[in-house]
Amino acid sequence: MNRREIFEQTVNFKGTKAKLTDFCGCPLSAADDKILVRLNDFLGFGKRQTYFDERMLRHYDIDFRAAGYIMAPPKPYYKNLEEGKLYSDEWGIVRKNTGDYWDIVYSPLKDKSFDEIKKYPFPDIDSLDLNALRVQTQAAKKLYSDTDYVIVSSHPVYGIFEIACWMFGFDDFLYRMAAEPETVHMFFQRYLAYQKEISSIYYKKIGEYSHITTSGDDFATQASTFTSKAMFDELIAPYFKERITYTKSLTKAKFLHHSCGNVSTLIPALIDCGVDILNPIQPCDKLMQPERLKAYGNKIVFHGGFDTQYYLPSCQPDEIERQVKNLFEKFEGCGYIFAAAHNIQNDVPIENLNAMLSAAQKYKNLYS
Repeated sequence: MNRREIFEQTVNFKGTKAKLTDFCGCPLSAADDKILVRLNDFLGFGKRQTYFDERMLRHYDIDFRAAGYIMAPPKPYYKNLEEGKLYSDEWGIVRKNTGDYWDIVYSPLKDKSFDEIKKYPFPDIDSLDLNALRVQTQAAKKLYSDTDYVIVSSHPVYGIFEIACWMFGFDDFLYRMAAEPETVHMFFQRYLAYQKEISSIYYKKIGEYSHITTSGDDFATQASTFTSKAMFDELIAPYFKERITYTKSLTKAKFLHHSCGNVSTLIPALIDCGVDILNPIQPCDKLMQPERLKAYGNKIVFHGGFDTQYYLPSCQPDEIERQVKNLFEKFEGCGYIFAAAHNIQNDVPIENLNAMLSAAQKYKNLYS
């Protein structure tokens, strides 16, 4: 079977023993830029030819390839406030460079009134430069026609819960979810309309050449969810479900959703909303272990699962190989795609990353 045939059997729960591996094919299975540079050096490739070097992906027989990007209309908010240090993004959120990340230092809707929130101008979609989308679409089309890789088109918009937390600040927005649900509904209705407008532009171009598309929205901490199940069902799920339904009207791609943390109690709701593939499967709680997740094994595909907090940065390469083998075995019999349980940070020894990717290549090929 080729890669796409294995993918079709995996997402349709056909019981295939053949497996797929992902590294840098999904925007939520990538790695810190510095570690990608070190990996290329480790493999003897020298300077990268592209951000995700094709030689590296082929070396480890990676089955996925990335396309697309977040579409960010520059007007009226995008401004470079201090070169390399501070900028205002397309939503008017101010972000500061704190080293490896751009952290939020200003949330434009924090403490604003209902009317101020309702009148706040969203990004001007007419200011989008669509040249990048044309380039990405042509690249996806070539991959679609000339290879058997599984093509993943990144989400063109942010998640509905995360954008609210960024624009209001987490404390302010979580308070409003409890005390001002009318404000939450008003904002989510506005944002859903924006998501649909952007999605229509995006998927009418790249959707034809996509096998998977994604969304990212962290619904949980490592201990539990940000909200109760009842609050999720009332305030988040209706908008999330409508976004997925609309996306699937524009593309045949399977819908992968990323949420960090312990989302075990939300899995039935995510399935009901239309999620086909769940990422990153952080093994942060006993309820997020393969033995528990397999109960949903014929309803949703799991993508990820290899621990990046302890095993990948701290263990010896031989132990990492054992853990990769163990993960394949524990997810046997259900829909599973191997990947790390989040983007890989620069604290990981390059020998460990090589051990993980080499072991994934070895054990998936036992079944091919």
